[in-house]
Amino acid sequence: MQTLRVSRNIVPVSEFKAKAAEWLRRLGESAEPLVITQNGKAAGVLLSPDVFDRLTERARFIQAVEQGLADLEAGRVYSHEDVAAEMRERFSMDGDE
Repeated sequence: MQTLRVSRNIVPVSEFKAKAAEWLRRLGESAEPLVITQNGKAAGVLLSPDVFDRLTERARFIQAVEQGLADLEAGRVYSHEDVAAEMRERFSMDGDE
């Protein structure tokens, strides 16, 4: 996501409504977020679908890492040797087949 530019990326809701198609086109071309204001205060942020997808994928990745770290802290982990032995036993992966 690119840096927010106050002169280009902040628009009052009335202007956004009047020129929504143009703002959406710009959003798709630049991938810059658009801050929409109402009564002089930020009311929302509009992102392109690509930027939104990247942000949510990154959030899911971070959540998975945090869950893994929590599992490690809680002792919910197995050694490679234990997992390999379980896989050999479960799927008869002893090399005879």
